[in-house]
Amino acid sequence: MIVAAYNEADRLPATLAALNDAFPAARVLVADDGSRDATAHAALQGGAELVRAPRTIGKGGAVTLAAERVLHRAHEPDPPVFVLCDGDLADSARRLPELVDAVSRGEGDLAIAAFARRVGGGFGAALRFARWVARRRAGLELQAPISGQRAMRGPVLGVVVPFAHAFGMETGMNIDAARAGFRIVEVELELGHRVTGKSLRGFVHRFRQLADFARVYVDRR
Repeated sequence: MIVAAYNEADRLPATLAALNDAFPAARVLVADDGSRDATAHAALQGGAELVRAPRTIGKGGAVTLAAERVLHRAHEPDPPVFVLCDGDLADSARRLPELVDAVSRGEGDLAIAAFARRVGGGFGAALRFARWVARRRAGLELQAPISGQRAMRGPVLGVVVPFAHAFGMETGMNIDAARAGFRIVEVELELGHRVTGKSLRGFVHRFRQLADFARVYVDRR
């Protein structure tokens, strides 16, 4: 299990506690994207294995560093189901076993969590563009193409790593998995996360997302 985190010292402890309860036997790695707060300390205090980028390199790069530590398991005869999630889920991370169940039941090779309720956010431009990219590049109709909460069979991880740059990680993953012939399913979950809202910071965040989605669109022509 890989938890993506950047400046999540306040919410990460609750996320890790929930994951430890939900997946008591799992190996948990925190991919810290060069956080400037106490995220690294929170990861270690929560019993996770810390994989810390020496500087901020973007979500896709940081999670790739963590994935490379477990990638050998994707090629085992009976590989585990791998889980990816964001560090800001807090207690709602307890719902993630439902993604693993969907993969284990054979409903899909890659299960993506669709948030049951939308809280905060902007005007939806970044999300609509990500949906369009998935449709144009892989023929996918997805409601939650940029959700970071995912479970996948081992062979999928072997195909999608290294992840696309920064916020393009999930968009690139959708395309790479679909092009390799893997089935993608969305599972609606009651999840919570940090809200950016309609603030200057929120709009800057979404502009960066759009730029990274556009990069994926060009790179995967």
